[in-house]
Amino acid sequence: MEDRRNIILAVLLTGLILFGWPYVAEQFFPTPPPAEKSVSAPAKSEGANSDSGDIAVTSLPAKAVALPSALAANPRVLIETPKLKGSINLEGARVDDLVLSTHRQELSKKSPPVRLFAPSGTENAYFARFGWTGNGATLPTDKTVWTPDGKKLTPTSPVTLSWTNPEGQRFDIKLSIDEHYMLSADQRFTNAVGLPTANVAPFGIISRKGKPKEATKGGSIFTQIHIGPIGVFNGEPNYDWGYDQVAEAPGNKVSFDSTGGWNGMTDKYWLAALIPDQKIPVKAEFRSEGGYNWANVRNAQLTAVAAGQSASQTSRLFAGAKEFEELRTYTKKLGIPYLDYSIDWGWFWFIAIPFLTILLWLFDLVGNFGVAIIALTIIVRIFMFPVAQKQFASMAGMRAVQPKMKVLQERYKDDKPKLQQEMMKLYQEEKINPLAGCLPILLQIPIFFALYKILMLTVEMRHQPFALWLKDLSAPDPLTPVNLFGLLPFDPPTFLAIGILPILLGITMWLMQKLNPQPMDEVQKQVFAIMPWFLMFIMAPFAAGLQLYWVVSNLISIGQQKWLYAKHPILKEQMAKEEAEKKKAKA
Repeated sequence: MEDRRNIILAVLLTGLILFGWPYVAEQFFPTPPPAEKSVSAPAKSEGANSDSGDIAVTSLPAKAVALPSALAANPRVLIETPKLKGSINLEGARVDDLVLSTHRQELSKKSPPVRLFAPSGTENAYFARFGWTGNGATLPTDKTVWTPDGKKLTPTSPVTLSWTNPEGQRFDIKLSIDEHYMLSADQRFTNAVGLPTANVAPFGIISRKGKPKEATKGGSIFTQIHIGPIGVFNGEPNYDWGYDQVAEAPGNKVSFDSTGGWNGMTDKYWLAALIPDQKIPVKAEFRSEGGYNWANVRNAQLTAVAAGQSASQTSRLFAGAKEFEELRTYTKKLGIPYLDYSIDWGWFWFIAIPFLTILLWLFDLVGNFGVAIIALTIIVRIFMFPVAQKQFASMAGMRAVQPKMKVLQERYKDDKPKLQQEMMKLYQEEKINPLAGCLPILLQIPIFFALYKILMLTVEMRHQPFALWLKDLSAPDPLTPVNLFGLLPFDPPTFLAIGILPILLGITMWLMQKLNPQPMDEVQKQVFAIMPWFLMFIMAPFAAGLQLYWVVSNLISIGQQKWLYAKHPILKEQMAKEEAEKKKAKA
């Protein structure tokens, strides 16, 4: 019995540390701002070309320009799809103006759409472009002005950008886009008749000024969400590098050799990724310098193009929301490995992915994510019910043999090995497994962490309402009694902003504990007594969807416990007997 209690206590404390420490540290031990690094070189741009085959960098404007001025500075080709709107800058052939028309910046319906890409030189510059590196030809640069054969890029109307250098060598980028977030670029180089062989290789590059506020320093752990450089190299997803880590690497860059895969930058909900031809060896790179970050991909080998000959290659750019079904479709139909793993599922991906699939199916069925979460909770509890039955049977058996165990403890109190031997013999005779009661808790840990990932980072949950005051299940419960539910004109600190759902979570956990057998050890008893209220504070900053799941799960557990007590009356009788004995001993 004591072993089981110790295991349960260790599991609970581990969960509290994993979930609670980031918030405790944030409130009481905030990380000091990083020291300013001196930068001797000017800020860099998204890329020029070098004879070595590497992608070089050139200067960016030191002072930010206004977005409207940047958009009006150069001729553009419009982009319009059901989910994207924006334009392509003909100077440099940059995809540098993209807004996600189906996602708002804030919860209000009047809020503008999310802007993903912005032109070079603006405060939040973030863009992509395709180009060539190599030798034997005058190559287009980020200052080259391209000529389009159309005015608007749509799912039904591709656009080709063309440029011919002074030697007569021609470069074409045929751009097409689907109805979601995938842009394809067919890059063709045609060498002129009578010229020597040119050696060229296409590249793609993403450039970003600074980093988002939510960026983490490294890869993901249980409670973190990876934000920063991300890619798949040689069939393996890589979450190992954050923006700061790349900046601290030798030469401010990290390089990868791969066949196929992809390379890019991820936010919590959004992704920009370069996807080369999946059959060609490539060199990928993360780079950071002077407050700018880059992700680029180029062919590992230059292609020799003789006079009068052409060479072409198709690559892709994903720029949009990390909508799970769309990512999975790209992975399956286009053969893009692990694009759906740009969502950082964590250690329990094998639970999170099926659960999200079920949750999305339930949402399509009922039309409300809160109701879908409740339905998913019921499904999980039904799945766990046989295990819970074994747990209660084990608890009933353990309680029934408590008198015999006390006799053994008294008889062999000075001989621990013999006591353990006799207790194991007793368990075998009574057909009791003392660890069976821990199984539901151990099984629920990966389920809970998987649901945490789903409800915290999937864009499908973003801005999804439930009912009444719960307008966004991806955000914490906003209604708190600390400011009298908004009547007092102040916003309490995060660690005090305890909403209705966290309060219900604490109350339901307290009720569950009242129904459970109390620990024999007084220290454990005190720890278990404060656990519900401690968790109430710990869970307050988490997504309301996760809080809703836990509250509903607790309510189901309470009903389940009552039913199982009726099925195992010996457990309740033994508990009542022990309580009577304790009261008698105190008297």
